Amino acid sequence: MTFQEVNLKRRSIRDFLDKPVSDDIINEILKEALEAPSSSNTQPFKVVVATGNILKSIGNELTQKYKASLTLRKQNIIGKILTARKYGLKPNKVYETIQGKYPGIYQDRRIKTAVGLYKVLGLKREDKKKRDEEMTKNFYFFGAPAAIWIFANPKMKYTALVDTGIFMQNIMLSATSKGLGTCPQGALNLWREPVDKHFNVPKGYELVCGLSLGYPSDDKVNFYRPEKLSVEELLVSKK
Repeated sequence: MTFQEVNLKRRSIRDFLDKPVSDDIINEILKEALEAPSSSNTQPFKVVVATGNILKSIGNELTQKYKASLTLRKQNIIGKILTARKYGLKPNKVYETIQGKYPGIYQDRRIKTAVGLYKVLGLKREDKKKRDEEMTKNFYFFGAPAAIWIFANPKMKYTALVDTGIFMQNIMLSATSKGLGTCPQGALNLWREPVDKHFNVPKGYELVCGLSLGYPSDDKVNFYRPEKLSVEELLVSKK
């Protein structure tokens, strides 16, 4: 495929085939991703790849944490504290995802994208139970046979996130070029403890994001494409 074809074919995949991805292909994807530029070639990131029983174990614990977090809505302050302690629900604080409402126009775009996705899935916005069920799928990776977590060193400040983002995009484009699909998931940033139980992440590296990796199914959800900005909207006008 040409770059244009790969770029346009990439989607956030939310339904995967029950088909394993070989270690050789994963390593090839990572090798290609490492061609990404970084600030003075510092490459301030580390990667965890989980498959098989380890992935299942991580998924089970993340799902348990998420379901426990849903019960917080109906609890008083004491109940929330006890539940949070019991299930280790304290979220990551260094590279923290936005929880709750996004600021300004970004919330509008978020809602528009969610409404489009719900329409494809046949979900009503007010159906919180079904929405929670769909959200839960993040934590068992939409059925993907592999998941990747990317950690970065915050001592490199903002360049760590810039470099990590470029590297992550290379992973997704490389996977797409090989007939695989990915889904970058901020939800996989929430709790790192289940990953740490199975992998020796070097001290000082903080979790930035995770993504699911596998072969896309033909489910209609995988063909959803949210609206992108036009070039005119993107460009800043002259004074």
